[in-house]
Amino acid sequence: MKIGVIGGGQLGRMLALAGTPLGMDFAFLDPAPDACAAALGEHLRADYGDQDHLRQLADEVDLVTFEFESVPAETVAFLSQFVPVYPSAEALRIARDRWFEKSMFKDLGIPTPAFADIQSQVDLDNAVAAIGLPAVLKTRTLGYDGKGQKVLRTPEDVVGTFAELGSVPCLLEGFVPFTGEVSLIAVRARDGETRFYPLVHNTHDSGILRLSIASTDHPLQALAEDYAGRVLNQLDYVGVLAFEFFEVDGGLKANEIAPRVHNSGHWTIEGSECSQFENHLRAVAGLPLGSTAKVGESAMINFIGEVPAVQSVIAVDDCHLHHYGKAFKAGRKVGHATVRSQDRATLDRQVKLVEALIKN
Repeated sequence: MKIGVIGGGQLGRMLALAGTPLGMDFAFLDPAPDACAAALGEHLRADYGDQDHLRQLADEVDLVTFEFESVPAETVAFLSQFVPVYPSAEALRIARDRWFEKSMFKDLGIPTPAFADIQSQVDLDNAVAAIGLPAVLKTRTLGYDGKGQKVLRTPEDVVGTFAELGSVPCLLEGFVPFTGEVSLIAVRARDGETRFYPLVHNTHDSGILRLSIASTDHPLQALAEDYAGRVLNQLDYVGVLAFEFFEVDGGLKANEIAPRVHNSGHWTIEGSECSQFENHLRAVAGLPLGSTAKVGESAMINFIGEVPAVQSVIAVDDCHLHHYGKAFKAGRKVGHATVRSQDRATLDRQVKLVEALIKN
């Protein structure tokens, strides 16, 4: 089976690493000449809206998926005329637009922070008056890793902010006094079978995920699965989906979904029976889903900007390095490490050892 992937970044790379042992081949459509997934399959260098190359991709593969939600929904809809594509164009259309996404949560009875659609500075001024400060203004599409957003703490922060973010459609969200940030990685098969990984505790810095630690018997696991299940069924979803939540007053409020394999699920490569990457491929290919059970205690540490010396990272006991083969650049995710242990105290020590390498 040959899988087409829209996007050739590290997520596509890890999909190919998971699919190769299953006998799968890969073709990546990505405009970047140095797409890091290209070493693991055919690279069609073209823009995501290039219909000639999209037709070429469709002719060469058995099905298509995508590795990030910046892909236009129109691209997926076009490809769907010629080859199966999972997740669907409709799932992508909703998940990539924060207004559609939050509106869906509201319709499904999933709690969210207060939010408002912003089409102008006047809209922003009125929404701030209604929702209050602090709040965060985000572009409705394309923002990620802290990009395309601004935190508003004072009235002075509000002035001119709509133009500062490009005068494009935005979403204003009220701040919530959360006690933690967690994410749930879910996978749904073509026949509707759904499985969930353990909730993950996430730590961010400047809007970029730095650390994810898989939980054990989290008291909000069942609630997170209920909320995610509502979304998966509503979208008739196929593949892996990540759902990020805020922990608030003993419950959960929805932050956002990602219609793809996700950074906070990287720990599953070594830390679960079947990784999120293999399970995504199983789902889209119509194969039986794999177990989402944990193997011991696991954590993932992102490397931002540069990867520490390989020998230093792998010298940490039961530490697994993933180098993405990308040029080092400030603010860019260029690799990660997974540490694994049989107990949480040892895991915490391993995490500190790896984090010390980053600081040095």
